[in-house]
Amino acid sequence: MKKTRIISVIILIITGIVACQKILPGAPPDNELLDGPVEGLSYDENRRFLAGDVAFNDEVFTSQTGLGSIFVATSCGSCHAGDGKGHPFTTLTRFGQVDSTGNQFLHLGGPQLQNRSLPGYTPEQIPAGATFSKFTPPANTGLGFLELVSDADILAMADPNDANADGISGVPNYEYLPSFIAPSQNAIPRNGKYIHRFGKKAAAYNLLHQTVNAYNQDIGITSTFQPKDVYTGLNIDPEVSDVTVHNVVFYLQTLKAPIQRNQNDPEVLQGKSLFIQTGCESCHKQTLKTGFSTIAALSNKTFHPYTDLLLHDMGSGLDDGYTEGNAKTSEWRTPPLWGLGLSPNSQGGQYFLLHDGRAKTIEEAIQLHGGEAQQSKEKFQQLSVQERNNLVKFLKSL
Repeated sequence: MKKTRIISVIILIITGIVACQKILPGAPPDNELLDGPVEGLSYDENRRFLAGDVAFNDEVFTSQTGLGSIFVATSCGSCHAGDGKGHPFTTLTRFGQVDSTGNQFLHLGGPQLQNRSLPGYTPEQIPAGATFSKFTPPANTGLGFLELVSDADILAMADPNDANADGISGVPNYEYLPSFIAPSQNAIPRNGKYIHRFGKKAAAYNLLHQTVNAYNQDIGITSTFQPKDVYTGLNIDPEVSDVTVHNVVFYLQTLKAPIQRNQNDPEVLQGKSLFIQTGCESCHKQTLKTGFSTIAALSNKTFHPYTDLLLHDMGSGLDDGYTEGNAKTSEWRTPPLWGLGLSPNSQGGQYFLLHDGRAKTIEEAIQLHGGEAQQSKEKFQQLSVQERNNLVKFLKSL
């Protein structure tokens, strides 16, 4: 009897496990997710990735833990759900600068509007006379690969005088480095300025620069790198440790690159061919490579982000009258297209594209291109309905 009872218990356990497996949904495939570490990290690197993941996605700041008197968000992850793009509720507002002479409104809270505040404090308002632009938070994945593209490769893609007469004249955004940033070993400076590559206007040099600015300008959190309090303008004690900042930087560096889906679908393949034929690939370069990195999983890799990391004049329709660094008001850094098809997952089930989220579909985003992209847009318009659909299907596969 005892043996029979044991066998019955085992059968019940197995039955329960099988039933749960049938009831509970399986994990989504890796190519349907933007978050997750790059393959090939060591044990210690994975531990550091997880520490950065917790700091980025789980830590919510309060007034007791340093949340600024005025702020935009209370955590890093609140603007990048699932490490994807933001939406209108998380869109940032930058104000003040109209040309390369610098921001004249820093003493009035520039460059970023802190539109929320703790009780008893007044949120910022855009000062009279300042121009401004809305910036939708970008996706985070694959940033470590972009950080490691060499200056030489970026300059090789630039064509400031349109020497090949194709209407495309991308340029890098050169800017001075903040005091806490050391230039990369193979940096190519110009008149004391260095090529920046992150952000809508390519105004951030690297991921440390981007992270420190986000802590300070988005959450009102000071660090040893940026001790200035956004409300008082005074230097105060750090509210986030150097270890945490570096863990977040490592997390951003080692997030995996988006994985293309349906890449062998005949319509996707034709769409890719049309993407190249219409000239989209002139700015959205499909293939780049990294240089050497102490993170072996990122070192000397070929990857496919669909960007050239350069500034391009997108015409009057996308000119907000505001800029950063040396970029013109109508110039925007080419956004990477990888992960585009997964954007609705973090944007409430629909698209909010271009720098400010004004485009609600991929087709609308293409139609709003101008300036250097005018010829490509016109070629897209000349495609048949089926060809346009296939091109969009290719973009959604990325």
